[in-house]
Amino acid sequence: MYLQTPLKEEDVRSLHVGDTVLISGYIFTGRDKIHKLIFESGGGLDIPFTLDGGIIYHCGPVIRVIDGGSEKASFELLACGPTTSMRLDMYEWCLIRDYHVRAIIGKGGMGERTKEALKDYGCVYLHTISGAAVYLANKVVAVEDVWKYEEFGAADAMWKMQVMEFPAIVTMDSFGRSLHDDIKLKSIEKAKEILILKKR
Repeated sequence: MYLQTPLKEEDVRSLHVGDTVLISGYIFTGRDKIHKLIFESGGGLDIPFTLDGGIIYHCGPVIRVIDGGSEKASFELLACGPTTSMRLDMYEWCLIRDYHVRAIIGKGGMGERTKEALKDYGCVYLHTISGAAVYLANKVVAVEDVWKYEEFGAADAMWKMQVMEFPAIVTMDSFGRSLHDDIKLKSIEKAKEILILKKR
């Protein structure tokens, strides 16, 4: 399925766990420092990007500075693989609620509070390919802007990237279903079976 940002709520509500998507448009990177800053502002932070209908990518990109070191510099993206999403679970619901983010990209899934926010406000969690940071960087057409580069550094700044057919799979949908929970439950059941067999 093809997705074009900005996303509308009906776009998100049409997606279900297991759907594969190709994203075109803009995505915004964000890790711990950006999430903490936004969260602690109580939803009143003046972010220079419009996140309404947008996608947050849990990613610390590898960036080369082409011309100078200021926020007006030119940048070359070398790699942009996903980082573990669970470490941002305490903050994510705030971005979904207050900034109308419609999708999160990362790896490993997220917890109960984020899962509830996905349902309540119309958002999905998308898992992208681990260990393919250079391949994913090739799906980025342009690095257009950056926020908090000088303060946080390249990995923790928020980057505005234009992507073309960026691949992902829906692993948490807006109906409360989580592929990560399903796998966890199946793993627990399998472990119980193995323990029972060992006791015999």
